[in-house]
Formats: sequence, structure tokens, C-alpha cells
Amino acid sequence: MPCAMLFLDQLEVLEKGVAAIIGPQSSAVAHTVSQIADALQVPLVSYAATDPTLSSLQFPFFIRTTQSDLAQMTAMADIIDFHGWKEVIVVFLDDDYGRNGLSALSDELEKRKLKISYKLPLSIKFDLDEITNLLNQSKVVGPRVYVVHVNPDPRLRIFFIAHKLQMMAKDYVWLVTDWLSATLDSLSPVNQTSFSVLQGVVGLRQHIPDSSKKRAFVSRWIKMQKEGLANTGLNSYGIYAYDTVWAVARAIDIFIKVHNNITFSLPDNYNLSHTVGIGILLDKLKIFAGGSDLVDILLQSNFTGVSGQLHFNSDRSIVSGGYDIINVNQMGISGVGFWSNNSGFSVVPPTALKKRKYNRFSQDQKLGKVIWPGGVTDQPRGWVIADNTKPLRIGVPKRASFVEFVTELPDSHQIQGYCIDVFKKALEFIPYEVPFVFKPFGNGKENPNYDALVKMVDENVYDAVVGDIAIVTNRTMIVDFSQPFASSSLVIVAPINKARSNAWVFLQPFTADMWCATAASFLVVGVVIWILEHRVNNDFRGPPKKQLLTMLMFSLSTLFKKNQEDTVSSLSKMVMIVWLFLLMVITASYTASLTSILTVEQLSSPITGIDSLIASNWPIGFQVGSFTYNYLTDNLYVSKSRLISLGSPEEYATALKKGPSGGGVAAIIDELPYVELFLSNETDFGIIGQPFARSSWGFAFQRESPLAFDMSTAILKLSENGDLRKIHEKWFCKMRCPEDRTSNSKPDQLHLISFWGLYLSCGIVSLVALALFLLRMIRQYARFKQRQKNVASSSPEPSGIHCSQVVVNFFNFIDEKEEAIKKMFTQCDNHQNPN
Repeated sequence: MPCAMLFLDQLEVLEKGVAAIIGPQSSAVAHTVSQIADALQVPLVSYAATDPTLSSLQFPFFIRTTQSDLAQMTAMADIIDFHGWKEVIVVFLDDDYGRNGLSALSDELEKRKLKISYKLPLSIKFDLDEITNLLNQSKVVGPRVYVVHVNPDPRLRIFFIAHKLQMMAKDYVWLVTDWLSATLDSLSPVNQTSFSVLQGVVGLRQHIPDSSKKRAFVSRWIKMQKEGLANTGLNSYGIYAYDTVWAVARAIDIFIKVHNNITFSLPDNYNLSHTVGIGILLDKLKIFAGGSDLVDILLQSNFTGVSGQLHFNSDRSIVSGGYDIINVNQMGISGVGFWSNNSGFSVVPPTALKKRKYNRFSQDQKLGKVIWPGGVTDQPRGWVIADNTKPLRIGVPKRASFVEFVTELPDSHQIQGYCIDVFKKALEFIPYEVPFVFKPFGNGKENPNYDALVKMVDENVYDAVVGDIAIVTNRTMIVDFSQPFASSSLVIVAPINKARSNAWVFLQPFTADMWCATAASFLVVGVVIWILEHRVNNDFRGPPKKQLLTMLMFSLSTLFKKNQEDTVSSLSKMVMIVWLFLLMVITASYTASLTSILTVEQLSSPITGIDSLIASNWPIGFQVGSFTYNYLTDNLYVSKSRLISLGSPEEYATALKKGPSGGGVAAIIDELPYVELFLSNETDFGIIGQPFARSSWGFAFQRESPLAFDMSTAILKLSENGDLRKIHEKWFCKMRCPEDRTSNSKPDQLHLISFWGLYLSCGIVSLVALALFLLRMIRQYARFKQRQKNVASSSPEPSGIHCSQVVVNFFNFIDEKEEAIKKMFTQCDNHQNPN
């Protein structure tokens, strides 16, 4: 009734002529007033109407100086997605404001593959019995995340009733739009009981940057409260209202300066009641002649107000400044972070992030510590098994072979197996009770069709499927899978045996080029050392036969013991340092490779991997009913005539023992878990090469099932604490784990390319040493010849001497011992300087 009286009072004012309308505070009233404003061509500037359907397309004279609920619902959807919740319950006001906000939230959640699972519409009367009944109804469903979007309520009736119903306890999540912050900021002061009831609520508040203008305005408002001029606190809408008045005043001032005056006109034979549709004759209302111009001036506003920078976007709403994320606890309201459409979540205000060029896809998305309902700090799951939930219908494949994975025992009808143990153990890590009942699928005489089994989850025949379910593309399109608990990559199985003795096995570590390079290096180093030591070391002199033997044996002897011949020349020592380092590396590598060759198991067939198997023409075995057949024929283009179906581990062993020549197979391709089970009872076979067509096994759940996420978390915990490994060993390591018998291809030989750097270094050092030695000899020979000329100046060397004779003389000079050369220099000096 007060709203109706206020509306009629506004109509009386409109009869006198108005240039702009500021308000109203309600989105529902704004819809009606916008129609009148459009008819009178008067700008309607609202600081509180947040309904996203109030658009400029429908109402060209409507301007919003606050943030639209479209931005608010985007922030709310991001909060839900940020915490990993998949389903929410929405409590909303059953009017245009509430329904349109709900629609905006639903659209944003759908973009993130989230959903509203339950809607609780409240009448505008806020009837207590109605609220109680709706909240009680929601308790029987699974989701525990509530989003409340209503008008400001100083009595906080929804939360007082929720507290009475014990819905403000652990496991519940309450998210609210900015109506709560507006309510609490308006209450002055808020009593402690309200904070106690609201403990754990997380909400939004329109972000208003801190500034000197804001601080001054808040100070003036507090002073007005003390003087009795204001009876409520100041919230964000009050600050936007203040800036709205200034924006309109500035625009009218500019309008008058341009147009000199404001003029109105009466409609010609026009009854506005046909346009407005409110049953009141509005013929006498005046039309503003310059309304469109004033709208344009308003939209060009760009000034710094109390709320920050005020300017408009293309939708005629102010540019969003983001939201504060608030958390209510028993002590009051605390900020836990900020949200903006550009930067997402942060603990730093959006204005500061703009300066850093921060984007919402950064890895720094985070919020501060939140106190949730019940006073807990651990994030609630947001979902529980509902009170009236029937036991989950768990489909399990009734296998005919490899029954250790999962099957139904024929006598007791008990479901058991590796997959069942993993599932039951994972349930222990889910912090709530999950009632379930197993439903066998298949006749037990042959393995069931797994695609058909998964499809029954999509058709709501089963709630989930537990078993050896491969995660493949066509299945992920209709169900959600848990975290994988086993690898199901395809592998090759073939016979293996111990490596047979070989008289020439010692040659296998090196390739031929490696042997040649090593032998050449021994020879080269021996020659280099002989050249460098021949003039200064008696061990490297003597008859030619002795010198040749010394040259060959010197470098070889470094392999086994200290050389009998000691090096004297510094250049020789430099070469030996590099040579001994090369020799150490080569020797260690040879020893390691030979050890590996003598101890590793070798294949009894030339198959080394999938490529060599495909290239051959041998028959290949596969398990009946598995996807291996389709993969080999469709993806690897293996001829169907080469593929032989095998139905049990016994058939596997028989076919492999017979081999291709005996009517069997050369190898079997199957999924890794089946092969591991097969190898747990067999010692004559092993896995060849590397796995291919990598995939995994997981448990299948209905799309968007929260249990899929909790099961994934539980499986990760099983993996981390070693329980998953223990279950694996229980079923697959009865003799010894199959990976211990996995055969790899023959160890690679050592190639020259792996050591060419060492050989190159040794060669360079040897060449440098020889070059230095040669330069020293040339210089010494030149000095010697010069002194000879000085001593025998009366009988110079014949001019017709041949170059060959010079070379011979030079090599004869080099062949002399160092002591002999020094003695020759001394004799020359004595002849040149007689006493």
C-alpha cells in the first residue's frame, strides 16, 4: 500500500512536468515507471533496480547507475565453480526481480556445466510457515549449497528459520546476493544474535574503491546519524544514489547551457493509459521535449564520484566495478577477497589488479580463509546422500574369463574381484554413508558387452557401474568417470627365455665403428707418446723392434696397470691426462653394458614391439569381446585373417606355446591388467616393448553425479597411501609381480656417436701437443744450423743441396737425444769463443 501511494504521488508530480526521474528502489516498480518514462520521454535513472531484463532495448529512457544482476549472477556462478560444487538450491523471491535473477544465474551455471537442482520460490509476503515448509522440503534432496536471492530483509527471517531447522550447521553452504550486505550495512548497529545466526554465510557486496571522497562522505553520514538526521546505516546503494543525484544535476546543467531552457508539451489526442496499462488516465502528463538529448548527455557522464569512476557501458549501466566477497562470522563481517569480470578472484582490489594487467585465467585465483556454517574452516562438499535416497544401483559385469577382476560367484551369488575391492576400499574414504546394491550384468557364460552396460547408466537403469570399465571416448559422452584406478594400455605378450651362452658375447657392448675408433685411439696415442718421449726418455729409445713394441704396448698397458715406461715430457703428461679420462669412461661403459647383456632375459622371437609385430605375417591373438580387435583392424590396419580370438588364460598359454608354426600365435595383444593377471600364473611369457593405445579403467556414474568427484578423491587417496598397490599385489602377485618378468628388447649397444666428444677432445689435445713439439724442434734446428754456419763460415754449405737432404737432416736432428743436442750446441759455442 505505501508503494502504491508513493507511485500516485509521483504521478501528481509528473503532471507539472519533470526533466528526469531518479529511482525507484524496486525492480518491480521500475518496470511500470519505465513505461511511463518512455511515454513522456523522461530519463529514468535508477540506482537500485538491478533486474537484468530492464534493458535499453525495451526501455530506451532507462539508465542504471548500479550494477546489473547479470554481473552479480556471473560472480555467484564463479564462486560456485571456484569451490567445485556441481548442484545448488536457489531460494528466490517469486516476482520479476527474483525470477529474472534466477534465470540469469541458471544461464551462467549452464555455461560452467553446473545446474540448479531445486528451486524454492518465496512469496513477497515472506510467510514464516511457507519458508519453513520450503526449507524442510529441500532437506530431503542431496545438494547442500543454497543461493538466496531476495529483497533486503532486516528481520533475516530465512536464516532464523534455517537456524531453527539446524540447516546452519556443518555440511551446509549458504551463498547470498548483495541484499544481505545492503541489509546489514543499513542496520546500525547489528545485534550479536544476528551474527550468530548468520555464521558461515558467504555473500556479495558491490565493490566501492577506497578514496578520500568516500571516507569524507561516510564521516559526514555518521555525523548525521549522531545528530539524528539519518536513522539507518550507509550501504552501497546509498552511495550510488548520491552519485546518481550528482550525475543528473551535472547533465541538466549541461543541457540548460546548450538549450537555454527546458520545455514540455501536451500529447495530441493521445491517451497514455493505452501505453501504460495501469487503468489510470494520464492524458494531462507532459512530455519532455529534450528527453533524448538529456539521455545522451547522461550517457556521456564520466566523473569520479564517491562510488569511484562513474561512466556507462553500451547497455546503459555503469561499468561494473566488481564485488567484495564477504563472510559473516560471530564477530561480524569480514572480507575474504574480491571478484571482477576481468580478473576473477583475488585478495587484492580490482583497481590494483588493472595496473598489473592481471587476467582471470591466471593461476593466482584465490580467496582468503572462509568460516563456513558450523564454524568449520574446511570447505564443505556441498552434497550428501539424501535422507530418502534409495540404495545406489551398481551394475557389475558378470565375466566368464579373468573372473579375478569382477564376477558373481555361482553358489553364493557374492560379488567379488579386484575392482570390487578397490570400490569398497574407496568408500571408506568418502566421509558419508553410501548405501548401494550390486546388480550383475551378463549370463556368466561369456563376457558381457561393456558398451551396453555403460549405456544402461545413461538410461537410468543403473546409477553407476563398477568393474573393469575402459575409459574410451564414446563412453565419456554419456557418463562421468571417476579417477582411473588402473592402466589399460595395450601390451604385447610373447615367450621369453634366459639368454644363451655366446663365445663372442664380450664383443656385443660396442658396435663395429666403436671398436674401430677405440682401436685407432690406442694406436694414435701410442704413436703420439713415442714421438713426444723419444728424445728425452731412454725407455722410448733403442733398436727399431723395441721401439715399435713400446709404441704399441704403451697405451694398451694403461688398461691394466701402471706403465713400465714413465713419461718425462710435459706435453706427454698433458696427452695422458685426457687419454686416461677417456679410457675410464669407455671402460666403465663397457663393463655396465656387458653386465646388462649377461643378466637380462632375451626374447625367443625377433619381435621387439608393435611395429615389428605388424610388419611380420605371424598370427596375433586377442581376447574375445575386448576393443583390441577393432583397434588393430581400424587403427593399425592389421589384416583380419591374422587375428585369432582367445577366450581364457589357458587358451593364451596354449597358443603361445604352439607358436606360429604349430597353429598357435606369435604374440598376444591385450589390455595390461588382463596380461598382468595372466602372467601372475605363468613364468614362460613376458611383456615385449612399450605399452601403446594408452587408456585407463574407472568407475562410471551418471552425468554430473557428485559421487563421481568424491570417488575420484578417494581413489587418489588409495594411490597415495599405498592401498591401491596392496590390492593389486593381492590379486596379481601370487607368484611374483608380472612386471618383474617383463622382457625388454635387447639392450642397445654403445655407439660411437655417444662418445665422439671424448674422442674428439683426445684427438685435439694430441694434435696440439704434436704441433707444439714440431714448432719447438724447427726452432731448435734453425738455431743449430745458424751456429754451424757461424763456426764454419770459411766453408759454407754447398748451395746445391737438395730439399730432401734438408728433410733427412732435420729428422736425424730430431732422432738425436736431447742431451746430444745440448752437447752439440756447447761445442759450437766453444769453437765460436776459443780461450
